Amino acid sequence: MFVDLVKIKIMSGTGGDGMVAFRREKFVPMGGPAGGDGGKGASVIFEGDEGLSTLIDLKYNKIIQGEPGGNGRPKRMDGKNGDDLIVRVPVGTTIYNDETNKVIGDITAHHQQVTIVKGGRGGRGNYSFKSSRNTAPEISEKGEPGVAVNVRVELKVLADVGLVGLPSVGKSTIISIVSNSRPKIASYHFTTLNPNLGVVKVDENRSFVMADLPGLIEGASLGQGLGLQFLRHIERTRVVLHVVDISGSEGRDPYEDYLVINNELETYKMNLLSRPQIVIANKMDLPGAKENLKIFKEKIGEDILVIPISGATKENINELVYKTADLLDNTNFFDLYDDEEFEEIIEYTHEKEEEMFNIILGDDGVYDVKGSRLKKIFEMTDFTKDQSVKRFSRQLRSLGIDQALRDKGVQNGDTVRIFMFEFEFVD
Repeated sequence: MFVDLVKIKIMSGTGGDGMVAFRREKFVPMGGPAGGDGGKGASVIFEGDEGLSTLIDLKYNKIIQGEPGGNGRPKRMDGKNGDDLIVRVPVGTTIYNDETNKVIGDITAHHQQVTIVKGGRGGRGNYSFKSSRNTAPEISEKGEPGVAVNVRVELKVLADVGLVGLPSVGKSTIISIVSNSRPKIASYHFTTLNPNLGVVKVDENRSFVMADLPGLIEGASLGQGLGLQFLRHIERTRVVLHVVDISGSEGRDPYEDYLVINNELETYKMNLLSRPQIVIANKMDLPGAKENLKIFKEKIGEDILVIPISGATKENINELVYKTADLLDNTNFFDLYDDEEFEEIIEYTHEKEEEMFNIILGDDGVYDVKGSRLKKIFEMTDFTKDQSVKRFSRQLRSLGIDQALRDKGVQNGDTVRIFMFEFEFVD
């Protein structure tokens, strides 16, 4: 089963909690703090695997989650780090943030890795808080929470050359002749439902990969038919082979067919029409083909290379292969994405601070304090320990929240809510 598009939720592992512990050994007076740090949560990493050709393994895993880090232990023993989760995907896979439509990673090589979400760091145990001023701290941190992101994973086949055209123009026949690919061939529309790849051997030193793509129709770039589902597979190609039924055996005008497909290529987001193109005038063995070819060339102009062939009789197949290879030799790779299309992975590591905090007076008269950095501090505080609560209060002051509340008009005795906790403001 060929699957080239899935949407899943990716979650990194939460860091392990730090521990409060003390040395209690015979003949070791004043042993001091000995609580270990929590282990790091697992990151989720996508890795290219050239042995895969479909995203079917992801289709039935709607949530992928890394394991949490282990909690700290006594005797200054740190918790175990969560093992990073490696998700293997086919080479040619692009991962998008499904909410922002930004590219997180583009995998184009075997064993290439892209970190999707980084695991949360482990919380510190009380040994890490030891100082000359506080030799016996009863403070520890909870692990940093993991991160969740909804992603869209798309497979775009890696091919040097892409065959495009309306249904039943002979694309599958061509790739079956010039390569080792054996697609289904039949005399009805949309015989090809999945992209077919084949290696075309030109000579001892040259070869290229050709992709036979399902037939396009008018409106494909807007989602009509199978358009958007398979236009993405042309994005990585360097040369486009535009196949036209020059005989008009389907009752269509070859030049109109040519204009329809080119319009779809131009309308599609990657502006595929800017890539080098060879027009293949197929079915030259049928009646009326020669006359139509003459008219077609007059309309299309001399600047476009047109190679007349016959898939049935294999006429001019060698010329097509060699001219395609020559064009590839002089065509560079195209960048699929601009720098601004990529989303920095830092957005998923808790290091980016969108806003430190904000204060809103609710309808119930309670002042709500929220914020990305504040949430991290809140979630990593162990409120069962008095010293941790006092440390949390000091952190609020260092962030300027106390003063901001005063500036908002908070008076002595007013209720302030920080996430799920409410307390009385004391000035």
